This record gives sequence, structure tokens and C-alpha cells, in this order.
Amino acid sequence: MRGHLSTLNVMRYDLLLNNCLYDEACEQNTDSYVCGTKKQEVPEMRSDFPFRSEVRSQLESISARVERVERELEYLENKMPAQSDIEMEEALLEQQIKAAELDQLKRKAKIKVENDCNVALSQIKSLKMVKKMGDNAGSWFKDPVYLLSGIRNDTLLEYASLQSFSEKIAVPPFKVVRLPFSWQGTGHLVYNGFLYYHKADTPNQILKVDLSNGTVVDSTLLPGAGRLPVYSLNTNTYLDMAVDELGLWVIHADPEYGGNLVLTKLDKGNLAVEYIWDTQCKSQDAEGAFIICGTLYVVYNTHYGGRSTVQCLYDIHDTIHSPVVFFPKRYTSHSSIHYHPGDKQLYAWDDGYQTLYKVETRINDQIPDE
Repeated sequence: MRGHLSTLNVMRYDLLLNNCLYDEACEQNTDSYVCGTKKQEVPEMRSDFPFRSEVRSQLESISARVERVERELEYLENKMPAQSDIEMEEALLEQQIKAAELDQLKRKAKIKVENDCNVALSQIKSLKMVKKMGDNAGSWFKDPVYLLSGIRNDTLLEYASLQSFSEKIAVPPFKVVRLPFSWQGTGHLVYNGFLYYHKADTPNQILKVDLSNGTVVDSTLLPGAGRLPVYSLNTNTYLDMAVDELGLWVIHADPEYGGNLVLTKLDKGNLAVEYIWDTQCKSQDAEGAFIICGTLYVVYNTHYGGRSTVQCLYDIHDTIHSPVVFFPKRYTSHSSIHYHPGDKQLYAWDDGYQTLYKVETRINDQIPDE
């Protein structure tokens, strides 16, 4: 807009300047030139030469039009919003759209529960320490068996079976898989041949890696996650992946929700967010969590270590109400706990020990609301 005004001003200035030069040339009374033309070519020249009057009239008309255009442009410029105002309005609109989308997702989802999944946790019955290997913190799971030691690394170990992993031989028969990016925390898992994990040095990016060739096949940014550790007793884990009979999940803590845990259902194929639930379960004094048939079970402990207990649960169908469940006695703290829907066991990392817990479930005789 200001560029157009500058151009018009220049045009106006050139016209007025030419007019002044024309007047001076016409008023000169020299022997050689009159108004830029040889004297002999114009035998008579009068001060009221009609061409001069016509040009002056045209210039005045042009000047008036230029002034009118300037006033109109100035009016339009004042009426039009500034670019910064437009950008702020667009950003606000985008934020409102995202908020509306999240509000739509944060509703009670009617996920279809299969007949063999209408169960609830009744007790954690037995404990088996399979092996002690790696760092004090880590994750392991069976698919067949994968071991990820530490809170940050870019390699994992693959064993052919649980028996192969548990054997005490000098050279374990494992395969080393190098990842394209390092992981962060202990909240990762393997599901149907794909590793899902929190990419290191990012607040909330989840990667899906094909373990057959070690390539990233998909990724996503989890809305609202990455600002607070999921569990206050595991300060390096900001995203905790989980799997159950209904599919793929991720758990995180939301500081805008009082630090309570948020449960998100993901599409295992493209990692799209399907549903989001705000739970009443707190991250304070929590050490881990797992999901069985759409119910989140949060495990609590103390900073000094002790007997782990399930003290909070969240059922997405609002049908389960369970008392406190105790873990078998072992006075340490878990750095990761993952439920395997195939063999109904918990794969836990307990102070460097790869530990199995056998869980017992009961039929949930309450019918979800339609």
C-alpha cells in the first residue's frame, strides 16, 4: 500500500517539475531558443501561448486526481488491518480449532470390547526374577524378547525366546539392533514387530521403527505431552507406551490438569490419536502403570523403595471399581512395567532385574453403558 503512495508521489513531483521547467524555457528571450525550439521555427511567441495554458490546466487536473487517489489510499490503508494483526488472528483461530479437536477427543469413547476382554485385575499372584542384566533402569518385553537397557541408547538386544534369554551362557545368542535415533526414558515397547519409543531430545515425538530393517516408518507429536515426567519416581520418562487387548496406548502427565495422568489411544498403524481421557490418577509417588482391557492401573511406591501397590485405576467404560492390589513382596522400585496381552503377564524392570509377574483377572459382570 505504501509502495503505491510512493509511486504516485514521484509521478506528481515529475509532472510539477516539468511544468516549472517549461515556464522558465518559455520566458527566456534569447536569440537561439524559445521554449526549447529554434527562434526561426516559431516566428511569433506570445506570453499567452494557448498550449501553455492547456498544459497548465491538464497538470492541475492531474494534481487534483493524484490528491484524491492519495486520500482514498490513505482511507483504505487505515481500514485494512496490519499484517501482524492478521497473523495473530490466524494463530488464535488455529489454536481454537486445535482446542476444539482435543475437546472432541476428550470424551468417553465407546470402544468395542471383545468377548474375551471383559475382565478386570483381581490380584498379582506370583513373582519370577528371570535375570539380572544391564543398567538399573530399562525395559524388556516378549515379542519374542527385546531388551533395552538404560534411559538413553540407540541399540536393543533381540533374543529368539524367553528360554534363550534366561540361559546363563558365556556368549548369549542375541541380535543387536541399531536404531536410527536414540530413545529417552523407559516407556517404549515392541508390538507386532515394531518398536514404539520416545525420540531423545524431543519433548513429545513418538517414533515407530520396523525392527526387520531398523527404519522409521511413522512418527507423531503427542498433543500436550512432554512437559512433566509421567511418574514422579521415574523422572526420565515423559511418555509411557502400553499395549493391551484393545491396541496401542500412551500415558503422560499433564501439568495443566494438576499433574494427573492422561490416557491416549493411538492407531497402531499411523499413530493417529483416536481418543483422549483425563484421569483422576496422580503422577506423584507413581513408579509405573499398565493397561488391561482398557483399564489403566497405576502403580505407586515411595522414594525410599518399598512394596509396590496399585492404588488408582481408570476404566474408560466406567464399569470397574477395584480395591488396592499389592505386588508380591520385593522392596525395590520398578523403572518400567509392561503388560503382555498374550500371556497375561507383567514384564517389569526391577533395579536391574528382569522380572515377571503373573496376574489374575476376574470376569467383569457389569455391562458398559450404551
